[in-house]
Amino acid sequence: MHGREIKRFSAQIRLGGDPGALASRLNSRSLDESLVRSGSRGFTLIELLIVVAIIGLISAIAIPNLMNAVDKGKQKRTMSDIRTIGAAVEAYAIDNANYPTANNLPAIKAVIDPIFFNSMPLVDGWANAIQADSTPLAYTIYSQGKDATGNNCTPGPTSFFNDEICYSGGRFQRYPDGPQQ
Repeated sequence: MHGREIKRFSAQIRLGGDPGALASRLNSRSLDESLVRSGSRGFTLIELLIVVAIIGLISAIAIPNLMNAVDKGKQKRTMSDIRTIGAAVEAYAIDNANYPTANNLPAIKAVIDPIFFNSMPLVDGWANAIQADSTPLAYTIYSQGKDATGNNCTPGPTSFFNDEICYSGGRFQRYPDGPQQ
Protein backbone atom coordinates (compact mmCIF):
# COMPACT_ATOMS: atom_id res chain seq x y z
CA MET A 1 0.00 0.00 0.00
CA HIS A 2 1.39 3.38 -0.95
CA GLY A 3 1.69 6.46 1.22
CA ARG A 4 -1.22 8.26 -0.53
CA GLU A 5 -3.57 5.34 0.06
CA ILE A 6 -2.65 5.18 3.74
CA LYS A 7 -3.31 8.89 4.13
CA ARG A 8 -6.67 8.53 2.38
CA PHE A 9 -7.71 5.60 4.62
CA SER A 10 -6.60 7.39 7.76
CA ALA A 11 -8.69 10.39 6.67
CA GLN A 12 -11.69 8.09 6.14
CA ILE A 13 -11.29 6.65 9.63
CA ARG A 14 -11.13 10.15 11.14
CA LEU A 15 -14.25 11.12 9.24
CA GLY A 16 -16.15 8.05 10.45
CA GLY A 17 -15.28 5.54 7.77
CA ASP A 18 -15.47 1.81 8.34
CA PRO A 19 -12.25 0.52 10.06
CA GLY A 20 -13.07 -3.02 8.83
CA ALA A 21 -12.85 -1.85 5.24
CA LEU A 22 -9.40 -0.45 5.93
CA ALA A 23 -8.22 -3.73 7.48
CA SER A 24 -9.48 -5.74 4.51
CA ARG A 25 -7.76 -3.38 2.05
CA LEU A 26 -4.49 -3.59 4.02
CA ASN A 27 -4.58 -7.40 4.09
CA SER A 28 -5.48 -7.65 0.41
CA ARG A 29 -1.95 -6.77 -0.69
CA SER A 30 1.00 -8.86 0.35
CA LEU A 31 4.04 -7.35 2.01
CA ASP A 32 6.22 -8.39 -0.93
CA GLU A 33 4.06 -6.48 -3.41
CA SER A 34 4.25 -3.33 -1.37
CA LEU A 35 8.03 -3.56 -1.06
CA VAL A 36 8.54 -4.16 -4.78
CA ARG A 37 6.21 -1.38 -5.81
CA SER A 38 7.78 1.11 -3.44
CA GLY A 39 11.21 0.52 -5.01
CA SER A 40 12.79 -1.02 -1.87
CA ARG A 41 15.42 -3.69 -2.56
CA GLY A 42 17.72 -5.99 -0.59
CA PHE A 43 21.48 -5.70 -0.35
CA THR A 44 23.56 -6.30 -3.45
CA LEU A 45 26.31 -8.88 -3.58
CA ILE A 46 28.96 -6.13 -3.66
CA GLU A 47 27.57 -4.52 -0.52
CA LEU A 48 27.59 -7.86 1.30
CA LEU A 49 31.16 -8.59 0.17
CA ILE A 50 32.32 -5.18 1.42
CA VAL A 51 30.78 -5.86 4.84
CA VAL A 52 32.44 -9.30 4.99
CA ALA A 53 35.79 -7.76 4.00
CA ILE A 54 35.50 -5.11 6.74
CA ILE A 55 34.67 -7.77 9.34
CA GLY A 56 37.65 -9.82 8.14
CA LEU A 57 39.96 -6.83 8.40
CA ILE A 58 38.83 -6.02 11.93
CA SER A 59 39.28 -9.68 12.91
CA ALA A 60 42.78 -9.78 11.42
CA ILE A 61 43.73 -6.84 13.62
CA ALA A 62 41.95 -7.98 16.80
CA ILE A 63 42.80 -11.70 16.99
CA PRO A 64 46.62 -11.35 17.31
CA ASN A 65 46.14 -8.70 19.99
CA LEU A 66 43.70 -10.98 21.82
CA MET A 67 46.12 -13.91 21.69
CA ASN A 68 48.94 -11.71 22.97
CA ALA A 69 46.73 -10.55 25.86
CA VAL A 70 45.85 -14.16 26.72
CA ASP A 71 49.55 -15.15 26.79
CA LYS A 72 50.36 -12.06 28.87
CA GLY A 73 47.70 -13.11 31.38
CA LYS A 74 49.15 -16.63 31.57
CA GLN A 75 52.60 -15.13 32.08
CA LYS A 76 51.38 -12.91 34.93
CA ARG A 77 49.60 -15.84 36.57
CA THR A 78 52.79 -17.88 36.35
CA MET A 79 54.81 -15.08 37.94
CA SER A 80 52.27 -14.76 40.74
CA ASP A 81 52.28 -18.50 41.43
CA ILE A 82 56.08 -18.69 41.41
CA ARG A 83 56.36 -15.68 43.73
CA THR A 84 53.88 -17.27 46.16
CA ILE A 85 55.77 -20.58 46.13
CA GLY A 86 59.01 -18.66 46.74
CA ALA A 87 57.43 -16.87 49.70
CA ALA A 88 56.38 -20.21 51.18
CA VAL A 89 59.94 -21.57 50.75
CA GLU A 90 61.28 -18.44 52.44
CA ALA A 91 58.82 -18.90 55.32
CA TYR A 92 59.98 -22.52 55.67
CA ALA A 93 63.61 -21.31 55.81
CA ILE A 94 62.79 -18.83 58.55
CA ASP A 95 61.26 -21.57 60.71
CA ASN A 96 63.89 -24.25 59.93
CA ALA A 97 67.08 -22.19 59.43
CA ASN A 98 67.56 -23.60 55.89
CA TYR A 99 65.68 -24.22 52.67
CA PRO A 100 64.06 -27.59 52.00
CA THR A 101 66.20 -30.10 50.14
CA ALA A 102 64.37 -31.19 46.98
CA ASN A 103 65.01 -31.54 43.27
CA ASN A 104 61.46 -30.97 42.04
CA LEU A 105 58.32 -29.07 42.99
CA PRO A 106 56.28 -32.05 44.24
CA ALA A 107 59.09 -32.79 46.73
CA ILE A 108 59.02 -29.17 47.95
CA LYS A 109 55.23 -29.35 48.14
CA ALA A 110 55.46 -32.40 50.38
CA VAL A 111 57.58 -30.40 52.84
CA ILE A 112 55.81 -27.03 52.89
CA ASP A 113 52.20 -27.98 52.14
CA PRO A 114 49.82 -27.41 54.11
CA ILE A 115 51.80 -25.56 56.79
CA PHE A 116 53.25 -22.80 54.59
CA PHE A 117 50.97 -23.13 51.58
CA ASN A 118 47.33 -24.09 51.43
CA SER A 119 47.09 -25.36 47.85
CA MET A 120 50.31 -25.17 45.84
CA PRO A 121 50.00 -25.03 42.04
CA LEU A 122 52.18 -27.54 40.23
CA VAL A 123 51.68 -26.12 36.72
CA ASP A 124 52.21 -22.69 35.21
CA GLY A 125 49.75 -20.62 33.19
CA TRP A 126 50.38 -22.73 30.07
CA ALA A 127 49.70 -25.98 31.99
CA ASN A 128 53.40 -26.95 31.98
CA ALA A 129 55.01 -28.28 35.14
CA ILE A 130 56.71 -25.67 37.33
CA GLN A 131 60.33 -26.68 37.94
CA ALA A 132 62.21 -26.41 41.24
CA ASP A 133 65.60 -27.19 42.71
CA SER A 134 66.41 -26.57 46.35
CA THR A 135 69.40 -27.13 48.62
CA PRO A 136 69.72 -26.08 52.27
CA LEU A 137 71.46 -22.85 51.13
CA ALA A 138 69.62 -21.83 47.94
CA TYR A 139 66.57 -22.55 45.81
CA THR A 140 65.35 -21.85 42.29
CA ILE A 141 61.76 -22.08 41.10
CA TYR A 142 61.07 -21.57 37.41
CA SER A 143 58.67 -21.97 34.54
CA GLN A 144 60.05 -23.26 31.26
CA GLY A 145 57.86 -20.77 29.37
CA LYS A 146 55.11 -21.22 26.84
CA ASP A 147 56.93 -23.91 24.84
CA ALA A 148 58.07 -25.87 27.94
CA THR A 149 61.57 -26.44 26.56
CA GLY A 150 63.79 -23.97 28.37
CA ASN A 151 65.99 -24.65 31.38
CA ASN A 152 68.21 -21.58 31.28
CA CYS A 153 67.86 -19.22 34.22
CA THR A 154 70.31 -16.62 32.97
CA PRO A 155 69.57 -13.46 34.97
CA GLY A 156 67.95 -10.56 33.20
CA PRO A 157 64.83 -9.50 31.36
CA THR A 158 63.27 -11.38 28.48
CA SER A 159 60.83 -10.37 25.76
CA PHE A 160 59.59 -13.78 24.60
CA PHE A 161 56.76 -15.91 25.97
CA ASN A 162 58.88 -19.02 25.33
CA ASP A 163 61.65 -17.85 27.70
CA GLU A 164 61.89 -19.01 31.29
CA ILE A 165 60.66 -17.13 34.33
CA CYS A 166 63.06 -17.79 37.24
CA TYR A 167 62.73 -16.95 40.93
CA SER A 168 65.56 -17.42 43.38
CA GLY A 169 66.61 -15.89 46.69
CA GLY A 170 63.39 -13.94 47.13
CA ARG A 171 63.37 -12.20 43.73
CA PHE A 172 62.97 -12.85 40.02
CA GLN A 173 66.25 -13.59 38.27
CA ARG A 174 64.78 -13.95 34.76
CA TYR A 175 61.57 -12.07 34.13
CA PRO A 176 59.44 -10.65 31.31
CA ASP A 177 60.00 -6.99 30.53
CA GLY A 178 58.50 -4.80 27.81
CA PRO A 179 56.45 -6.00 24.83
CA GLN A 180 56.35 -9.76 24.54
CA GLN A 181 56.43 -11.91 21.43
